[in-house]
Amino acid sequence: MKTHTRLLTLTLLLLLAACAGVPASGTSPSPGPGAICNAADAQFAVGRTVDVALQEQARARSGARVVRTLRPGQVVTMEFSAERLNLDVDASGKVTAVRCS
Repeated sequence: MKTHTRLLTLTLLLLLAACAGVPASGTSPSPGPGAICNAADAQFAVGRTVDVALQEQARARSGARVVRTLRPGQVVTMEFSAERLNLDVDASGKVTAVRCS
């Protein structure tokens, strides 16, 4: 029970950290060291089928340094990175959510 509570607390803290401190911007910075991801600029990808071109376009528009595609049930690392854009996809490969972490 203690482990379950700790895991839930850690998950909530990570979710809060993911929502904090990402400034909005009208233009995407060119990616580089310390680039900050802005998921709002990559929302165009939702509903589209993911491929290498879409990943790169979403990464560039968001200002992120890296992009990763997360498939249902995929095991992923939990550390937060303000430089990373995540594309969540469904079983058919369509983007269901775009977020920074």
